[in-house]
Amino acid sequence: MKAYELLFFVDPSISEETRAGVMKRIDVAITENGGQVDNVEDWGKRKLAYEIDKLTEGDYTLIDFHADPTQIAELDRVLRINDAVKRHMVVRRADRQ
Repeated sequence: MKAYELLFFVDPSISEETRAGVMKRIDVAITENGGQVDNVEDWGKRKLAYEIDKLTEGDYTLIDFHADPTQIAELDRVLRINDAVKRHMVVRRADRQ
């Protein structure tokens, strides 16, 4: 398994229930084939550099995890079809094992 980090943001006006559902779906996508979540950091609301979908702020979350490279495509698909997630980025961490 390789180390990755996922940074995503959602609309800050969505409910906590919806946000918890997004987190649960991401957790399932990572762990269903043996991956593991190492750390979750809630960065909170941050101002966007430019307007995205008429939003000027986003509620950011950073997740460090280990997974097989084959799982990343499924995680990316899950994030793309979820309307609550406005933008996301998955990056391989070469500095971690």
